[in-house]
Amino acid sequence: MKPERSAISRRDALKWLAGTSAAGVAAPAMAAPNETGPAPASTVGRHPIHDPDFFKPVFPWEKLLSEEEMKTVTVLADIILPKDELGPSASELKVPEFINEWISAPYEDKVADRELIRGGIAWLNTESFRRFEKRFDEVNATGQIQIVDDICGAGEVKAEHQLGAKFFTLIRKLTLGGYYTHSGSWKQLGYVGNISLGGAYPGVPQEIIELLKLQDVV
Repeated sequence: MKPERSAISRRDALKWLAGTSAAGVAAPAMAAPNETGPAPASTVGRHPIHDPDFFKPVFPWEKLLSEEEMKTVTVLADIILPKDELGPSASELKVPEFINEWISAPYEDKVADRELIRGGIAWLNTESFRRFEKRFDEVNATGQIQIVDDICGAGEVKAEHQLGAKFFTLIRKLTLGGYYTHSGSWKQLGYVGNISLGGAYPGVPQEIIELLKLQDVV
């Protein structure tokens, strides 16, 4: 005679499955059979690149630019975007750090930028030594601008300055990108962000409605 099976409802079965699943997630790491060390945790850890913690931001790759290279980048970034009545300098908004992070990123599409930036820094300092027997960051402002004028593309670029010009084009793009995506530059752009207007919504200004020819819509 076969033993009777205890009846279990579908609802009870689902509760049991849900309970065991939750217990597996919540359970701490325990020693596996015949092992002295703890078993791996039952949950997968946070991946620093693909699953960032925005409350505790970290940069999971090593910054590649040396201290001397960063000095050159800082001077050049501040020549491109100096402090003025419109806003802070590039270095005040940590644009050189942004450039260092950008070219140090371990992605294939950053390799070319990395090589051009580091090669361009070397070219710039070599050219500076050739003209002034000093590194670019040690030359006075007049000498620095003299070199920059030859590679910024404002006029015809000589053959011997082509590498420098290509480097300057990239570092100018990165400087502008890093600067104008920083909240410290928004005021000069006229961007106010997502802020409360206070009080009742005034509606779309009449001049905008007329400009867009929306009189029959609004």
